[in-house]
Amino acid sequence: MPNLYHLARPLLFTFDPETAHEVTLKSLERGLYLKSSNADPECLQVGLAGLEFPNPVGIAAGFDKDARVPDAVLGFGCGFAEIGTVTPLPQPGNPKPRIFRLVDDNAVINRLGFNNAGHAPALSRLKKRLEQGYGGIVGVNIGANKDSHDRNADYIAGLEAFYDVASYFTVNISSPNTPGLRDLQAPAALGELLSGVMKARTANVARGKPNRPIVVKIAPDVALEDLPAITQQLASHRVDAIAISNTTLARDGLTDSNRSQAGGLSGRPLFHRATVILARVHQMTEGSIPLIGIGGIDSPATALAKIEAGASLIQLYTGLIYQGPELITRIKERFAKAVDEAGASHISQLTGRSAAQWAERDPTHL
Repeated sequence: MPNLYHLARPLLFTFDPETAHEVTLKSLERGLYLKSSNADPECLQVGLAGLEFPNPVGIAAGFDKDARVPDAVLGFGCGFAEIGTVTPLPQPGNPKPRIFRLVDDNAVINRLGFNNAGHAPALSRLKKRLEQGYGGIVGVNIGANKDSHDRNADYIAGLEAFYDVASYFTVNISSPNTPGLRDLQAPAALGELLSGVMKARTANVARGKPNRPIVVKIAPDVALEDLPAITQQLASHRVDAIAISNTTLARDGLTDSNRSQAGGLSGRPLFHRATVILARVHQMTEGSIPLIGIGGIDSPATALAKIEAGASLIQLYTGLIYQGPELITRIKERFAKAVDEAGASHISQLTGRSAAQWAERDPTHL
């Protein structure tokens, strides 16, 4: 994998980012990738909300918006895949160009705006893979249409549409590229949304269906004074996990010429901010709610730092753009080594062991 990506990256970087992404998806659809052949060690298995993850590493939503390649993601050696964000109706997103590489900063800025083909095509693909006997954990990240008159209803529609094919759901209220979406993170609005989503899940369970885990994804830019109230809402509604975080609107310390582009920033510059917020939420919840660490993971060291700051699972995306899929294998190898170095038997024993130190840091300054 490293040699192949070493050769492929210069070619991919000759394309604009969105074209390069489409080339990648089409290649994966055709099976043009090296599959991971090594079984994951037992020490990396993670049990969370009734699901058994073979390892803690996943690719974040946004990579496979329309459920085109979830099995290729699993084939890379990921413990789980997450498709989306999907909205009830198709929408084109924001005008192009809308993705920008910041090569000097190992980062990306995007203002895609939930571009996707809507529920129907993704649902059809996920149904087909199950009919064909494909397994693995595949979550569905649900969102609201930009012009929706009832965004809460859009999330419930997503849960209802995908309930029979999703391993879990992620409620995405953290994208900066849909106007007003992050307002749903305000405690009162969040409480109303979660009440509806949880009620819909309860109704499905009452009909004899499985209890699908609900994850809520929050932004790294939440006001620090609001974080306790947001966390309390998530805890009181008994969400199964919290994903931290999405992209940031901050632009601290960037040097690349694309740094002034509008949109959400992902990649290496996000790592510190997102990890401090992760650790603070871990402390606020006293480790009672599993966390998914996202943001700035581009090495085995940064992946391990997320676990130690409080994550049970991690997701990456931008790091793969710069490092390639071999990064997944390297991260898993580092996790296994860290378990051994700690004299532990399982990766979960490392979760949160550095949370106190991370939580003391200022998220806005390195």
